[in-house]
Amino acid sequence: MEGVVPRQRAVSGRIPLAVAVVDGDGLVSHWSSGAQRLFGPRREDAVGAPAADLLPVFGALTSSYEYDGLVPGAGRPPGGGLAGHLTSGRAKCARTGGSDRDTGSGSLDVLWWAYPLAVPGPERLLVLAADASPLGGDGDPHERVVPGFALHTEFPGADRLADRLPDILPQMGPATAGRIVSQMLELGYPVLEISTHERVPVTPDWGVPKRGERRARTATAGGGPTAAERPPTGTVQDVGPDQDLEYAAVRERLEFLNEVSGRIGSSLDLARTIREVTSAAVPRFADFAGTHLRVRVLDGEEFPDGPPDVTTDWRRVWVEHNDEPGRWDDTVPVGEELTFPEDTPFFQCMVTGEPVLLPHIGNDLSERISARFEKRDLRPLIGGRSLLVVPLVARTVVLGFMVLMRRPGREPFTDMDRRTGAELAARAGLVLDNARMYTYQQQVAETLQESMLPKVAPRMAGCDLATRYLPGTALGRVGGDWFDAVRLPGSRTALVVGDVMGHGLNAAAMMGQLRTAVHTMAALDIPPARLLRNLDDLAHRLGDHYLATCLYAVYDPVAGELLISSAGHLPPVLVRAETGRSELIDVPGGALIGLGGVAFGTARVPVSPGDRLVLCTDGLVEERGEDIGTGLAALCESAAHPAASMDAACDTIIRTLAVSTAGESGGRKDDIALLMARLNGMPPEDMAVWQLEPATADVRRARRLVDGQLERWGLPELADTTRLLVSEVVTNAVRHAGGRPVELRLVRADTLLCEVSDADHTLPVLREAGPEEECGRGLRLVSRLAHRWGASHSGAGKVVWFEQELPPGARSGTGSSRTGSG
Repeated sequence: MEGVVPRQRAVSGRIPLAVAVVDGDGLVSHWSSGAQRLFGPRREDAVGAPAADLLPVFGALTSSYEYDGLVPGAGRPPGGGLAGHLTSGRAKCARTGGSDRDTGSGSLDVLWWAYPLAVPGPERLLVLAADASPLGGDGDPHERVVPGFALHTEFPGADRLADRLPDILPQMGPATAGRIVSQMLELGYPVLEISTHERVPVTPDWGVPKRGERRARTATAGGGPTAAERPPTGTVQDVGPDQDLEYAAVRERLEFLNEVSGRIGSSLDLARTIREVTSAAVPRFADFAGTHLRVRVLDGEEFPDGPPDVTTDWRRVWVEHNDEPGRWDDTVPVGEELTFPEDTPFFQCMVTGEPVLLPHIGNDLSERISARFEKRDLRPLIGGRSLLVVPLVARTVVLGFMVLMRRPGREPFTDMDRRTGAELAARAGLVLDNARMYTYQQQVAETLQESMLPKVAPRMAGCDLATRYLPGTALGRVGGDWFDAVRLPGSRTALVVGDVMGHGLNAAAMMGQLRTAVHTMAALDIPPARLLRNLDDLAHRLGDHYLATCLYAVYDPVAGELLISSAGHLPPVLVRAETGRSELIDVPGGALIGLGGVAFGTARVPVSPGDRLVLCTDGLVEERGEDIGTGLAALCESAAHPAASMDAACDTIIRTLAVSTAGESGGRKDDIALLMARLNGMPPEDMAVWQLEPATADVRRARRLVDGQLERWGLPELADTTRLLVSEVVTNAVRHAGGRPVELRLVRADTLLCEVSDADHTLPVLREAGPEEECGRGLRLVSRLAHRWGASHSGAGKVVWFEQELPPGARSGTGSSRTGSG
């Protein structure tokens, strides 16, 4: 409650206040000695009399809009209802007679405040007034005049008020509190403190009545006393000072808990929630607060069951105190993991799930507690302090606990503080559990998403690859975007990106099904347009809600070309190595996967060694309110930016475009998938191709050709194994070729790749050979000795291939090739 007054140099800083209470009928029910000094009438004459006759400012109150300094929205005066807001002002009024200390009649310059009392029972209005003449008429317009309150200045234990003021009022030390209280006790009535710096809060209602008193007041139908119960005119009903202090304490703690509830839980981030919960207790409730949580809870494991014990691992997650910074960093470091021994208040709290209160830790108790910890001397921290340990409980399970302490000289923790701390911990435990569950679900979602995305090798035959995936943060961290890269026969590579319509777990599940289907069909070497047609048919069989876009490209490093088909997906970007310019590839349009009835076309694009192909989903380039062409243009520009590596090029694109597509809150609604391939081509010296006749004699010839090529490549250590595997695979091809030629290809890339092609469409099957069988052991030998192997259909028949890892230090691009027909 504030009023604006001018300032003079002679102002002392304190002015006596007149205090009066007016009931709903406009009669005075309380009249202070200050009111008698200011206005004249004695208390026995004033109580029960009409306020308008005794309070000259009451006329100003009833017509307060006529005076300067009025607070807008002021409440109505008694007689018209007391419910409303604070009213204040400055007015000229006449002094009345009737006091033996009256200095005579005359004009008064009065500064006044009036506001309703928010207490059970009939409406009442509190009126405060002060003689404004010492303040003068001119001065600093920014000076604030604030009423300061004392519950009663003549009650036992009034000297404790100075210790409580710093807890109630902001930025007030013991010296200031003691000075104000001594002035109040000396004067015997409330005083007015003038400050040019602080806005001091004033609470008109000091609490609620006790249960018995509240029931007595609400016994009548109207909630207030009957005419017979109302005290006679001229009497005053006062509440005792001890009860007033109890009301104030209850009110203060309820306000504290309400404030804490508003501060904590503003985020579902577990680390931030922990800091909020710990910091909420200091300095208003405690001088030191430390929060400990179970390590299992922080590591995202299952919800713990059963009470903790001496083997339970705890982590100190945050510490807050009002001592000098760093004072306790070595004694109780944040992040430390430890177990708590028996016979300590911490162990008692976490096992029983109940608060533990130690009002004062003396030397002996401090010694006993510290002796239980071998690696820490806690005596400087806990000695002489008041200790309260409260459990953080969720669903009847102790997740952690808070250690609260008050330093010597501050009022120790009481039973009321224990209940307040328990309520604080109960609210904090619920908030922490919500944050823990959110963090756990987020980790599950991320694990699921990561498991559905492939592990793409950084190098495949003829190309280098780099990928990025960013989950949408605004709608969960799972989505339907995916990418993939599949090895194909003939040293080719299939590059795939797709985007399932929608977000969340359903989209991720659909994505997993479609990605698996694409990967399987790609391994069968199905042409791009046909593969999308098959994928569309599959989506129809899975359900009407399966809708997705997909782009499928096949890179042939030997032919130096791309075959690309699209199902409603964004066009890819091709960055030419020769010019450094980027372009969007024109791919024949196709309907979304799942719509059906639309043919898919294929674009054939010649490429050169060093060209880069960029494929992405729309989350990277689509921005709300912007044309998609703007995002594609930005993608072309950022993709053409020179970069030291493939990873650096991907980071440049993400850094440039992903931030611009995020919302105002920084959250990105859609997820992002990015696949970049540098098309290196296949140098002639890294490949050898031979045509073999379907005869047994050419099996021996194939072994000799392989031996010679490995010798020229400087890989003699691979000759024995490669010769054996080539012999087995070529033998099978000659046996099933049907008299048609067999092709043997040897490729040196990131691995040594061997491919054998024949005209038979039947794929070989790995099986167990019986002891009497002469066949069936060749593929088992290949499976055992090769690093990787497989078989797939080709246009003319099938291809069986195997790979071996190159020895350390071996590189492609050296040696010579030999290509021939025999």
